[in-house]
Amino acid sequence: MPQHQNAASVRPITDADIPTAVDTLTQAFADYPYTQHVIAADDHEDRIRRFQKLCLTRIGMVYGRVWVADASRAVAVWATPDQDPSPAFAEIGPLVGDLTGNRAAAYEAAEQAVAPYRPQEPAWFLNTVAVAPEAQGRGLGSAVLVPGIEAAARDGHPAFLETSSERNVVFYERLGFKVTADVQLPDNGPRTWCMRRDPR
Repeated sequence: MPQHQNAASVRPITDADIPTAVDTLTQAFADYPYTQHVIAADDHEDRIRRFQKLCLTRIGMVYGRVWVADASRAVAVWATPDQDPSPAFAEIGPLVGDLTGNRAAAYEAAEQAVAPYRPQEPAWFLNTVAVAPEAQGRGLGSAVLVPGIEAAARDGHPAFLETSSERNVVFYERLGFKVTADVQLPDNGPRTWCMRRDPR
């Protein structure tokens, strides 16, 4: 089978995929409204890179599930209810404080603003997802999300996400998610939509 035909095949991440996956996530979030609001402007891209690497390697790959496609130019990072990630959050909490820099208070306020709308029951939580700019428009975003959505449904759990992009809302609605909250983040933060997809 020619390589280009299966280049987009979705598979679980391996250690070898990490550098490209981190690049993909960094590019996608460099000018994203939420990360611009909660991560300091100085060395912003480097902070984003370190933040996304923590989400990927310390949360998703240890306490959740991660899928990649197209040589890691698409990546989806999920936290799953099988394991309690609080030890990791306790460990990376101080690192996140360092990464947010002078936006630490905005980060805390944003977390508090959306916390009431997060599922109280076990759920699959979409931690982060990205498609590299040069790979967009080919259905890779949907493709890399489907395994997590299907696994959550198989387990009988809802899938949940938050997005600060109105364009993303429509994209996720096509995948069966419904808006459960529309939150204006404090301190002139961006609008953020909480979305959930219940197992059918």
